[in-house]
Amino acid sequence: MVAAQTARSDRNALPEIGVVASDTVSIDKEMLIGDVIMRQMRAQAPLINDPLLTEYLQDLGNRLVIHADNAKFPFTFFLINNSDINAFAFYGGHIGVHTGLIYNAENESEVASVLAHEVAHVTQRHLARRIQSAQRASPLQIASMIGGILLGVAAGDPQAGIAAISASQAAAAQQQLNYTRSNEQEADRIGITMLARAGFDPNAAASFFGKLAAQMRVVSRPPARLLSHPLPESRIADARIRASNLPQVRLPPSLSFHLAKARIQARYIYDIEAALQYYSNAVNEPRIVPEASQYGLALALLRNDDVEEAKAIIEQLMAKDPSNLFYLDTATDIYLALNESQKAVVMLEEELKNSPRNAVVTLNLANASIEGEKYDYAIDVLRDFLLINPKHMLSHQLLSDAYAKSSRYLEMHQMNAEVFALVAAFPQAIDELQHAYNFAGDSHLDKQRIRARIQQLRDEQAKLERLL
Repeated sequence: MVAAQTARSDRNALPEIGVVASDTVSIDKEMLIGDVIMRQMRAQAPLINDPLLTEYLQDLGNRLVIHADNAKFPFTFFLINNSDINAFAFYGGHIGVHTGLIYNAENESEVASVLAHEVAHVTQRHLARRIQSAQRASPLQIASMIGGILLGVAAGDPQAGIAAISASQAAAAQQQLNYTRSNEQEADRIGITMLARAGFDPNAAASFFGKLAAQMRVVSRPPARLLSHPLPESRIADARIRASNLPQVRLPPSLSFHLAKARIQARYIYDIEAALQYYSNAVNEPRIVPEASQYGLALALLRNDDVEEAKAIIEQLMAKDPSNLFYLDTATDIYLALNESQKAVVMLEEELKNSPRNAVVTLNLANASIEGEKYDYAIDVLRDFLLINPKHMLSHQLLSDAYAKSSRYLEMHQMNAEVFALVAAFPQAIDELQHAYNFAGDSHLDKQRIRARIQQLRDEQAKLERLL
C-alpha cells in the first residue's frame, strides 16, 4: 500500500513524458533500428558469448521487466567485456552491461538498480523521442550514428566512436545519447519503483550512486557511466528519499550473483596468475560467499591447466548442488580437458530432462557431443534449440562446426551464411549461400531453398536500408 501511494504521489509530481512519444517512430521502426545496432554490436563490440553469464543477466533483467509498465517488446540483455562501470540501452529493448559493473557491485540489488534504470529509459522511449529532433536524418543514418557512439562506449572509449563518423554526424549522434535531466529523473523514479516491485532492495540505487560519486572524486577521469548519465549530488539524495518511502527489504546473498561475479573475475578481469592468487586467499576469507570463492578457484585452476585440482573442487560443489548450471558448465569443461566427453554427455543428458532447451545445458551438450564426434546428435540438439532461438550466434557457430567436422559442406555454408547475416554482412552471407549452391548437386529442393534464402537476405538488406 505504501509503495502504491508513493508511486501515485511521485507520478503526480513528475509526469511520465516518455509514454506520449513518439508519433515519428513506431514500435516496429524502433525495433528495426535496434536490430541494426545489435548487428553492429555483434560484429564489432567485445561481446561475451558466455551462455552462463548471458542466462544470468537475462534472468535478472526479466525479473525487472515483468514489473515494468509500457514494455512493448521482449528485452535483450547482453554482456560487454569491459572493466568500466557502465551499462547502456538502445532501441528495441536492447541493454548492454559491462563486466566492470558486475565486478564492482557488492550485491545483486546494485546490479538490478542499474538495469531497472536502463529498462525505464526504454519503456519511457527516451531515445525514440530523440528521433523527433532529427527529422531530416533517415532512421538508418540515426542507427549508424548511434551505433558508432555505442561501439565506442562498449570499447571503453566514447571518443573513438565519435571519431568513427563524420564530425557533423557525431554531434547529432551524441545528442541522441545524452539524456536530459528530466529523462534521468524519470528513469530514476520509475527504476527504483520497479526495483522494489521486483523484490530487490530499493536502497541499492542510492548506494551504487554513492559508489560512483566516490570514484569520481578520486580519479581524473569520471567513471564511464557518468559520461552519459551525469550524477549531481541531488540525484543521490533523491534516490535515498524515494527508497525510504518504499518497503524495506533485507535479502540474503544471491548465490547466482556471486558465482557470476566470480566467473567474471576469474575469466575476464584477472589474468591467470592474479586469479590464482586472489582465489587461493579468498577461500579462507569468511566475508566472501564460500561457494563463490571455491568456484572461482576451480576456474582459475582450470585456466592454469591444473585440471585434477579443479575437478576435485567442482565435484565437492556438485555433491551439494548437482543441478547448479555454473558447476555443470565447469564440470563439462573439465571432462573435455580430460578427454572424457562421454561423461559430460551423460551428465548433461540427465540434466536436460529437468531443463529442456535450457541454453547452458543444450550448448554444453552440443559442444561435448562434437568433441566426442557425435556430430549427428549435436546437429539435432542445436537445430531444435534454434527453432526457438533463431538469432543465437553461438548456436549457429557450433552447428557450422558440427557440419564441417561431419563433411556436410552444403549445410556448413548455409550456417556460415546465417552467422554473417547476424552481423549484417549480407554480401558475405550471400557468397556463402552461393558456395552452398555448388554443393547441392542434383537436389532441386536444396537449390530452390538456397535461391529463396538469397532473395530473403537481399530483401532484408534493402528493408534495413530503407527502414520505412
